[in-house]
Amino acid sequence: MHRKGLTDYAALDRPDVLMLLFHPRKTPGPVNGKGRFQEILIPVEDEVHIGARFHMTHAKGPTILFFHGNGEIVSDYDDIGPLFNRLGINFMAVDYRGYGCSDGTPTVTTMMADCHRILDFAEKWKTDNRFAGPMIVMGRSLGSASALELAETSGERIDGLIIESGFAWAGPLLRLLGVDPERIGFDEASGFANVDKIKTFTKPTVIIHAEFDHIIPFSDGEALFEASGAADKLLVKVPGANHNDIFMRGLDRYLEAVSGLAEKLSSV
Repeated sequence: MHRKGLTDYAALDRPDVLMLLFHPRKTPGPVNGKGRFQEILIPVEDEVHIGARFHMTHAKGPTILFFHGNGEIVSDYDDIGPLFNRLGINFMAVDYRGYGCSDGTPTVTTMMADCHRILDFAEKWKTDNRFAGPMIVMGRSLGSASALELAETSGERIDGLIIESGFAWAGPLLRLLGVDPERIGFDEASGFANVDKIKTFTKPTVIIHAEFDHIIPFSDGEALFEASGAADKLLVKVPGANHNDIFMRGLDRYLEAVSGLAEKLSSV
């Protein structure tokens, strides 16, 4: 069983692996969202800040803390945030080190440590700004690792979980990216352990996955769903969709699943 603070991600922090796992894009910032969003710098270490865009609409509504995929940045979600807002959902999209206007350079070790500091900040920000609704943690693709880390270690602080295009096991994904796990000394049991972490989270959970995902197969979504410790859980297959067109092909189904979870948690 994984335990917080005991996982050593050194095997994944090799330069030849990091260049395949992370694809950061830089942007100037923080920028003025002109009422559409607030761009915020979240402190995670001395002189290191993570960029985030908070699309906030309803002080009593649910809030999604969102960790995106490895080739994305928070500004890519400037159209998705308002869609969630129309459903009464607040949307906090956060970057990784080296992405967007964030400081630093991304590594697996810092990604997995920073998500804890980001949750701390998001909770305090909500309290300070009088946003009192439930907290949902959501991760897409690589971001599923951050979301499931928090689900396991801080589950008592999270009201719901959404995993979109998430991976159950890292080994097959590494091989697809051109990395031999044995060569770098990566051991699945002591790595991300997503399929083990989701077993520990017992609150309402939604798994969304593309039917024909060529990067993280639908079978990973099924494995996460089967392993989930939640009694209230939903698996959403987006027909005909691939890893990178899931919004285009399944947006209505996607939003229906997210809003269904949000409404359920708001009525508790």
